[in-house]
Amino acid sequence: MEARSLGWGGVAAVALATGLSDRTVRNGIREIGRPDELGERQRKPGAGRRSRESEQPGILKALNALVDPVSRGDPMSPLRWTCKSTRALARELKLQGFVVSSVKVGDLLKEQGYSLQSNRKTVEGKKHPDRDAQFNFIAKRVQARRHCGEPAISIDTKKKETLGNLKNAGKTYRRRGDPVKVKTHDFPDKELGKAVPYGVYDIATNEAGVTVGVRHDTAEFAVAAVERWWERMGSKRYRTPRRVLITADSGGSNSPRTRLWLWELQRLANKTGIIFEACHYPPGTSKWNKIEPRLFCHITRNWQGVPLETLEVVVSLIGSTTTEGFVCLDLYAWHTTKENLLNPFAYNGLIAG
Repeated sequence: MEARSLGWGGVAAVALATGLSDRTVRNGIREIGRPDELGERQRKPGAGRRSRESEQPGILKALNALVDPVSRGDPMSPLRWTCKSTRALARELKLQGFVVSSVKVGDLLKEQGYSLQSNRKTVEGKKHPDRDAQFNFIAKRVQARRHCGEPAISIDTKKKETLGNLKNAGKTYRRRGDPVKVKTHDFPDKELGKAVPYGVYDIATNEAGVTVGVRHDTAEFAVAAVERWWERMGSKRYRTPRRVLITADSGGSNSPRTRLWLWELQRLANKTGIIFEACHYPPGTSKWNKIEPRLFCHITRNWQGVPLETLEVVVSLIGSTTTEGFVCLDLYAWHTTKENLLNPFAYNGLIAG
């Protein structure tokens, strides 16, 4: 309308002022002159490019066969044993004659209900008919000890930690651009060795003691950790108990099949005059051991992102581990001699309570 009102040169003036092409302005003048031909649409029918699904009807079926070949009845899919990235899927679809990009493959997967997912640990395997009875028996024994005012403890060994200026999983707050610099490769240092935290968790009082070994996780070391817990913590909480209940998993240094574990436990019973009753969880159920969710996970959270350079660092981080409703007692430490450090069965190392 503006171009028509200006007369000669109006098309060029409107095109310059609006940024449109002169052809677009002339087409608009022509449409205004034919009002009967104008409809409700501003564009001609069929404008725009058709989607890949409409152009290539078989692309969705081919994509589903590549992503999930077992359920789609195509066990010979070329990507069955390959990481199914959007680029790999797009490349394989092109080999089958389809025209598609990796971005479009991602959109199609989302429309079909696919998403990136990791493995989930839910398959327990065969369920033994006596498994529930075993758990109920352990629960009743723990309740009986608490009713009698006697200790019921949960024991286990935490993952061995390699000492040194090595990368530790997790993040901690620091100045931006100033991360802790650690070694590129996590090769163990023979001089520093490893730290072997062995925990003893008191179920009733919600307290724990952790003995840090320097070499190996043996049955003798496990009983020594229990003995140290009793001397430093248990004897102060429970004056004259008749019985102590120990709950543990069925593997490692405290396995019920390890004769040295039973021998050392009997030695401790003879020394203290206390009956030590051991209840082991069934195989494959170590995550139900109380010490796992109530102690070890908090220790890992407390030292995330901190290189475990020495035994003193490990002990200090364990001793400072606290959560709401969780109490750690004072830190006890004994200095080791060179002979004890070289002895794989040495106990008088470092302990954190």
